[in-house]
This record gives sequence, C-alpha cells and structure tokens, in this order.
Amino acid sequence: MREIIFDTETTGLDSREDRIIEIGGVELVNRFPTGRTFHVYINPQGRSVHPEALAVHGISNERLASEPTFPEIAERFLEFIDGAKLIAHNAMFDLGFINAEFARLGHPSIEAERVVDTLALARRKHPMGPNSLDALCRRYGINNSHRELHGALLDSELLAEVYIELIGGKQAALGLEPVANERLETVVATRIEISIAARPAPLAPRLTEEERAAHANLVAALGENAIWQRFSASEPLTKARA
Repeated sequence: MREIIFDTETTGLDSREDRIIEIGGVELVNRFPTGRTFHVYINPQGRSVHPEALAVHGISNERLASEPTFPEIAERFLEFIDGAKLIAHNAMFDLGFINAEFARLGHPSIEAERVVDTLALARRKHPMGPNSLDALCRRYGINNSHRELHGALLDSELLAEVYIELIGGKQAALGLEPVANERLETVVATRIEISIAARPAPLAPRLTEEERAAHANLVAALGENAIWQRFSASEPLTKARA
C-alpha cells in the first residue's frame, strides 16, 4: 500500500485568490517511509505573500522570485502522487488549494475520497484536544524542536510519524530513515534462567492401590500394542491381572 503524506504553504487563506508557494511530500509503503520525498518552492505568479502567512512560514516574495511556477511543477507532482492515497492535516485546506491550481490548468481535481484528514482522525481519537501538529507531536513524543516555522516538507515528515501513531502503530522510524534490509537492527535476545528447587518431602499419592490395579487391568485388556503399554513406567500389566 502506497501513501503520500503531503503539506502546502500558501500566500494566504483564500484558495480562490491566494496561491501555493511550497509543496512537500513523504512516501510511505506499507506504513514505512521509503526515503522518497517531493519538495518544491513555487513562484506565486504575481500574488504577494500576506504578512500573516509570512509570520507562519517565513517564505518571502523575494525568496520565491526565481522559483518555478505551478504549471512548471504540476506534472512532477502528479507523477509523485500517482496511484497513492493522500494524507494531510486539515486536508481540505491543502486539497482546496491544489485543486484550485489544477483548475487554472484545466486539469481534473483530486477527489476528496482519495484523501485522509489526520486532523479528523485526531479529533475522533482525542476529542478533548488540542490536535494541532505540534500538540500531537508532544502527545506522541515526536521531536519537533527544530520546527520554528511551518515548512511543507518538515511538516510532512512530522505528520508521517503522527499518522502512524494515530492509526495505532509505532513510529515508522526515528527521523524517518529509509527502510532497507541492510539497515535492519540486530535483535538482542535475553535468556532467563529459572531454577526450581526440589520438594523437601514428596506429596502424598492421590490414587489408591485399588485404583491403580483397576487401571492396570483396563490397560492390559487393550492389548500389547496399546500406547499405554509402551509408555507405562509401571510393572508389566499382565502381573496386575493376577
């Protein structure tokens, strides 16, 4: 199963007028990171970054001036997400911006059914909240100390770890290191020795001599090939009949 954890940063909050300026994505296969990522900065084609958005992600108009436009990266992005389930935090926000960009190109929208919203998952699992990405990192012990500002790739990497926890698994790998056979960790087994002391005095037998004799006669009647005959540690059963 292939999944893409993705995030966007934008010039503002209105997908009808604002534009995407950064996309980040992390590939998971069978809930493990493969090491394959997608990351681009995007020139918003004349749309200025809103001051409030700048305070969140720190990406300025000057920083974006020489970056490619969305039409120039669209095919690369489509190739990266092709055939995968998409995972995002507050997913309808990101999906709304991506579909607005595709609409400008005349490209079909990404269906909402293809996207999993981790914010909705978190609200169901932790209804008392808070359920921001930072709050979920703290809840699950995921190190986000290097997240001073929002960033599409960094947030995707953190969300990948959060997503695994939300669906009931363990963190895929510390720091999202690629999974490869040569990097499998050695499992150290610990052998535990248990000593059982001998009883000072044996327990009294629970069977009477009459019961033993009756059992021996029953087994003897089964014939010489009976399993009881081969594995019995008692005296030959023919004697018990006497």
